[in-house]
Amino acid sequence: MTTHATHPASTTVPAGPTAVSPRPRLDFARSAPKVFRALVGFDAAAREGLDPALVELVQIRSSLLNHCAYCLHMHTNDARKAGESEDRLHMVAVWREARHFFTEKERAALALTEAVTLVADGGVPDDVYAEAAARFDEEELAHLLALILTINTWNRVALSTGKMAGTDERRR
Repeated sequence: MTTHATHPASTTVPAGPTAVSPRPRLDFARSAPKVFRALVGFDAAAREGLDPALVELVQIRSSLLNHCAYCLHMHTNDARKAGESEDRLHMVAVWREARHFFTEKERAALALTEAVTLVADGGVPDDVYAEAAARFDEEELAHLLALILTINTWNRVALSTGKMAGTDERRR
């Protein structure tokens, strides 16, 4: 909590990404149904041909980097339902220090996920791209990139519209 002392009657307000809006935010799916359906279609197309476990690892890593609790909760649950181990789920955040939990292909995907998710911090380094290109054929790599783009978009939709972790709206 940060106290703002610019006025004699200062108030305490939440600071940073944990701030919660006092008003309900936009229901994106209801307010822009065509855009929402297009994003759902893009997401479904991106997943085609990719290992479902890899899909969840990528979505978890991006959601961690973007601080999207809503998507992180959703995708860790999806990964568990798909048979992912708790050990691997706990290690996604520190995958470089826990390399033995992940295959070479998964590590290349996680590195590319980080580079694309944090693209403003220096682009996608050639060595990261080359490693992913060495582990995935062209079609898989294109789908992996599309998957990374979709989860980053979903993270931004969830964060912008104030989605709350634990309220997976797909279950309605």
